[in-house]
Amino acid sequence: MEPLFGLALAMCFGLLFTRIVKAVHLPNVTGYLLAGLLVGPFGLKIFSTGSLSAVAEVTTVALGFIAFSIGGEFKLSHIKALGKSALVITMFQALTAVALVDIALVLCGFDTPEALTLGAIGAATAPAATLMVVRQYRAKGPVTDTLLPVVALDDAVGLIAFSVSISIASVLASGGEAGFAQVIGAPLLEIALSLAIGAALGLAVSFCFRWFHSRTNRLCICVAAVTVGVALAETWDLSSLLLCMMVGAMVANLWRDAETIFALCDDWTPPLFMLFFVLSGAELDLAAVPTVGLLGLVYLIFRSVGKYLGAYVGAALTGADPNIRKYLGITLLPQAGVAIGMAQLAMTQLPEYGASIRAVVLSATLIYELVGPLLTKIALTKAGEIVPAGR
Repeated sequence: MEPLFGLALAMCFGLLFTRIVKAVHLPNVTGYLLAGLLVGPFGLKIFSTGSLSAVAEVTTVALGFIAFSIGGEFKLSHIKALGKSALVITMFQALTAVALVDIALVLCGFDTPEALTLGAIGAATAPAATLMVVRQYRAKGPVTDTLLPVVALDDAVGLIAFSVSISIASVLASGGEAGFAQVIGAPLLEIALSLAIGAALGLAVSFCFRWFHSRTNRLCICVAAVTVGVALAETWDLSSLLLCMMVGAMVANLWRDAETIFALCDDWTPPLFMLFFVLSGAELDLAAVPTVGLLGLVYLIFRSVGKYLGAYVGAALTGADPNIRKYLGITLLPQAGVAIGMAQLAMTQLPEYGASIRAVVLSATLIYELVGPLLTKIALTKAGEIVPAGR
């Protein structure tokens, strides 16, 4: 099937499933994922594995715009108002998940390289699913205000944890010794370069806004900047999430009317985000779920406990709002594109464990992405941050 025809059908199925999930009060993102399962190579086969590869750039660019939108939440005035809370909570929820998964898998008898890699992948949270729920229901309040920067910061922490962990795991698997440059230097350089290039692009975007004043032209500038950012990240093996997030953060802080700019992008990106989730759902293989066994069960349980416990402790230590302590951890469970990308990298760097790691992550993604958005909606509703008009 022609890739463009497949994309059109994917959008049609995505729209259809939003009507279905609305009837049972589920978020749209859940409908998109279910539509993807239906049209993918493990469902009706509208998309084959080859055709999914042909449209892979759609999901890559979509992730760039997701990161750009989250970067818009990083206004210095907003971060200053949050104080140290967002950073402390991010560190605790991410690293607690890593530590609990690592320890639990080792105690259950799994090999250390495999445990280290899955533990690091456990730090990753899906910003797209969370962002879609917040947008759909127009959630507002202290939990939402803390959630968005925590989800964005989480990618930086997760990238560091994964880069360090898989470097150590590769050395352990091969029986070699880990050097400082390999374990610490390379990940930090990747992060620094991603942020520096993103900052330069964001500065260029803000400069261009002085010459182009119409809403249409400014939207085109943003689309071009994010697309260039994703392309540069792929060319130089950098993090497109961090790079595009920094572009958004620079625009948010350098341009006086940044809210209007991000509103323009919000009006343009929903079809792209729909395709991202439908295509992500199409890549999930239901047959992989029963094969993960104890490895997958331990990963699911201890990652979930780690996210919730870490967020609770971090919020308590910073004196955050009681609702943040009770509900923030629940909203951090969704996991998708970033985790799948990490698992794909593990396939090449840890070939002896790659297949089992990928099966666990894909199965966990299926469960988290179907259940996670619903839990996010429930948590934000109980926190009183979903307005009646958005239901």
